[in-house]
Amino acid sequence: MADSQTDTRQATRDILPMFTQRWSPRAFTDQTVTEDQILTLLEAARWAPSASNLQPWRFIYGLKGEPEFDSLLSLLIPFNEDWAKRSAALIFVVSVKSFDGVRPVATHSFDAGAAWMSLALQANSMGLVAHGMGGLEFEKAPLILGLNENLKLEAGIAIGYQGDPATLSESLQSRESPSTRQPLSDMAFKGKIGG
Repeated sequence: MADSQTDTRQATRDILPMFTQRWSPRAFTDQTVTEDQILTLLEAARWAPSASNLQPWRFIYGLKGEPEFDSLLSLLIPFNEDWAKRSAALIFVVSVKSFDGVRPVATHSFDAGAAWMSLALQANSMGLVAHGMGGLEFEKAPLILGLNENLKLEAGIAIGYQGDPATLSESLQSRESPSTRQPLSDMAFKGKIGG
């Protein structure tokens, strides 16, 4: 959904508006989300490009007010926990490193990232916001989430409805706007890096 904040994000090529309209707010309202809404987000993620149809991703979620939410919240670093506790749901993205214990899925993280982007775009289309986080307590996660050595925690995602930035700490309020991007020329190279 375009608004005055995202109108400042201008692509240099003719792309679909959903890419510039999607951003990662930290302020959430008190409005709840339903399990059906979360499963709709995960259904969108299920259809992401999938490493020869291996689908090397798994999702662990919790809705605010339920024990699973508190368990996931405990795995966020304090900085993220401070604002994400106001979100309506948390989702953790886990990748599968091998399906037979012998042959690795070399692109497991890449494919889990594609699933996350599918989820984020679906959230945006539903009027929700999805804020991805890498600031997790990775050492504590395997025990709390039931992860074996073949599963890698990739990221956490806070889900909810965008709220008033005034609910955030003063330092975060100043950051509560869509970010810009580096020029394409800084990240796209023909043939090799720098050339």
